Amino acid sequence: MAKRIMIQGTMSNAGKSLICAGLCRIFKQDGYKTAPFKSQNMALNSYITEEGLEIGRAQAVQAEAAGIRPQTWMNPILLKPTGDMGSQIIVNGEVLGNMSARQYFAYKKKLIPDIMRAFHKLEEEYDIIVIEGAGSPAEINLKENDIVNMGLAKMTDAPVLLVGDIDRGGVFAQLLGTLLLLEEKEKERIKGLIINKFRGDKTILEPGITMLEERSGILAAGVVPYLKVEIEDEDSLTKRFEGNIRDKGTAIKISVIRTPRISNFTDFFVFENTKGINLQYVKSVSELADSDMIILPGTKNTIEDLLWLRQNGLEAAILKEAALGTAVWGICGGYQMMGEYLKDPEGVEGAGRKEVVRGMGLLPMETVFVKEKKRTRVTGTFHVIDGIFSSLSGMSFEGYEIHMGRTAGEAGSISTIRDSVSGSESVDGACVGNICGTYVHGIFDNQDISQAVLKALAEKRGIPFEEIESVDLKEFKEQQYDLLADELRAHLDMRMIYKIMGEKNDVGRD
Repeated sequence: MAKRIMIQGTMSNAGKSLICAGLCRIFKQDGYKTAPFKSQNMALNSYITEEGLEIGRAQAVQAEAAGIRPQTWMNPILLKPTGDMGSQIIVNGEVLGNMSARQYFAYKKKLIPDIMRAFHKLEEEYDIIVIEGAGSPAEINLKENDIVNMGLAKMTDAPVLLVGDIDRGGVFAQLLGTLLLLEEKEKERIKGLIINKFRGDKTILEPGITMLEERSGILAAGVVPYLKVEIEDEDSLTKRFEGNIRDKGTAIKISVIRTPRISNFTDFFVFENTKGINLQYVKSVSELADSDMIILPGTKNTIEDLLWLRQNGLEAAILKEAALGTAVWGICGGYQMMGEYLKDPEGVEGAGRKEVVRGMGLLPMETVFVKEKKRTRVTGTFHVIDGIFSSLSGMSFEGYEIHMGRTAGEAGSISTIRDSVSGSESVDGACVGNICGTYVHGIFDNQDISQAVLKALAEKRGIPFEEIESVDLKEFKEQQYDLLADELRAHLDMRMIYKIMGEKNDVGRD
């Protein structure tokens, strides 16, 4: 039977996903075949597997850290919020339907067989399973029929490490308060406490840690510093959205429009980590000034986010910049916005509202929303392209599609793509001068593509391309996973963690 360890947190964004990814890497380095597992994830930033199935991005990242391919067994339930009160429910990688929060709360117990089937599938193949909880186990209004925290720990008989976030303050109250609200049998499952995101001199914490262990009766498994690693995240609480996420120089400025329902923002991870590029997520007109390229990203609700752009003046500002020659690139929902009309005859986007909405008019095309969701991995080749991005002509790429609309019009397509699941071929996207759009997520992850785009922007601005250091994204990710593992080894008691799992291993810190 596979060993297992579960990471739960005192709150959302306590750092569970990152610690799980780091443990996956450590166990891989120590020679164990390791897989991540999260029974239920809620995120807009998803991933399409080789089979064309949809899972949470965090589990794909954790699988990557473990050196294995992502599979739907790693995240059998994915909730993609459609608004404040409901979500699209994805089970075993496929859309089940939309439900309100109350409807799903009443329904979720029926999904336990799917959860356990997925977990047992991983048990058959892997030595260690790293399980991630969600939110907090002390959310007492959600504890009934829990399938993701202590309920899952019981179903999988998993020992738990509880993580608290000291960066947001009150970490001792977080940890002790969480334990206080657990039932005694639940508390018995917690075998170690982790203080995460610490800045400063650890010795100052020692009296508090001693008191924490005395009052809880549970040993601390480590104090993890605020880690400076670049790992893709999926959470709406990501700090990537906070203005200029990092100072990489101001040679080229790329502005990603931060719409309220932005999804799959990992499309821009390569630009975030390219020296000489200043990438920012913007939500006001003033932030667009002096942009070399504006990106309209993917979104869970294209029509609502387009109306948001229209209401706050960003649409008018983008149209003005486009008319002045600024490059504008749309991906998925952002691509749909660029057309002349968006039609929703079946009420797919508008929760039953059938509507026709005027698009931005940047490309001569229109989108019709349909109930069938397209999700697949693709490979493609650019056609001959005119305009600022002509250097992309003939280049090959790979990525994935995930959308519920079909787009067509007078604009010539920019690429021929091949569905990696079905093998069928089709055309994608459009490009007119400085305006380009595509349904393909991850297109910039291809180093030749991102380099060609940045070189075109550098030439337009009149600066040497040599000032921009391109990134081999695969190699960069591997370096970051190793760095994450090194940091966790230095600050977690790995001997203790192996012992908790019932595995004998001398690897750990002294």
